[in-house]
Amino acid sequence: MPMKQKQKQSYQTFQGKKIDMDTLRQRNELTPAVGNARVNARGDQLGPGGRIVKSREDAMRDYYEDNPQAAPDEVAQVEQPVEDVAEPVQTKAQRKSVDNAKKAKAIEETDAEDDWTEDDDGNFVKRGE
Repeated sequence: MPMKQKQKQSYQTFQGKKIDMDTLRQRNELTPAVGNARVNARGDQLGPGGRIVKSREDAMRDYYEDNPQAAPDEVAQVEQPVEDVAEPVQTKAQRKSVDNAKKAKAIEETDAEDDWTEDDDGNFVKRGE
């Protein structure tokens, strides 16, 4: 799957000048960093005269070999797919009939527990009277 390319970051200064940060970063990649870190902008370790002694990739590889707990293994562990048992597709009418059946059952259960019933006139009276 191709990776999505990053958009170029360009900023506009207060004076209206456009600055492309990606191009600026690439142009100064091998320029020594300011300070006493002895690295360039890319992260390569520099020796006397500004020569690259150890590249960034070598330094990272050495670090992760010495500290195996620092990063997880790069081997992707593939989980076994769980087989989902799909419920049969129901139409709206089927779902409605199932819901109505559940409601009717719930009403019957509550009626069985209830001491009151409705007579022919719509009045509620106690059972047995």
